[in-house]
Amino acid sequence: MTEAIVVLCTCPDAASADRLCEALLEARLAACINQLPAVTSVYRWEGKIERASEIQLIIKSTARHQGAITECILAHHPYQVPEILTLPVAGGHAPYLAWLAEETR
Repeated sequence: MTEAIVVLCTCPDAASADRLCEALLEARLAACINQLPAVTSVYRWEGKIERASEIQLIIKSTARHQGAITECILAHHPYQVPEILTLPVAGGHAPYLAWLAEETR
C-alpha cells in the first residue's frame, strides 16, 4: 500500500470544476486532477430519482491531505451534499508516486 489516494468528486459544470481544481492545486492538496466531461449521474435525492450531467473529477493526492481536501471541496463546491469518496492506491509506477508526493508537500 502507498500513501497515495484518489478522491472522486462530481461537479455540476465546467466552471465549478475549474474553480475547485484551481483551489486544490494552488493549495498543493493535489498533484493532478482529471476532469471527465459529461458523465451522467442517476441518484435518489429528496425522495425522487434524479438524473444529471456532471463533470467527474479524479483527484490524485496523498493520505495526509485527505481532511484538507474534504474541507476545500466543501468550501468551494456548489452542492449541498457533494460527492467526496476517497480510495486508497494499492500500488503504482514508483516515479509517478514519487512525483505525486513531491507535488503535494
